[in-house]
Amino acid sequence: MKTLIVFNRQPYDSTDVTWNGLRLAGNLHNKDEDIRIFLMNDSVDMARDVCKPPEGYDQDLAQMLKDLITKDVPVKVCGTCMARCGVYKNEPYFSGAEKATMSELAEWVIECDKILTF
Repeated sequence: MKTLIVFNRQPYDSTDVTWNGLRLAGNLHNKDEDIRIFLMNDSVDMARDVCKPPEGYDQDLAQMLKDLITKDVPVKVCGTCMARCGVYKNEPYFSGAEKATMSELAEWVIECDKILTF
């Protein structure tokens, strides 16, 4: 089974939505599921080193994403959103977060058995 997880929200938006999505991705991967992650809209900030937890927040979402990348979970970032979205516009993206197109997202949607959005 292939599962695509699409993130849309700013990583630190005063909720745990993104954190829970990353936790789910990690747990699915640990159960040998084929996981793919696509970042859109303001979630693109999660793939930038400059993205740090706000004071009082105990989870580093960018590090969680990096940890998934080191476990060979493919992470693609919407190329248009890279230029248009996020609080940290013009900041570089870290290694392993691959610039992608809407066409590539469409291919993943077709190939995957499950699609989850956060």
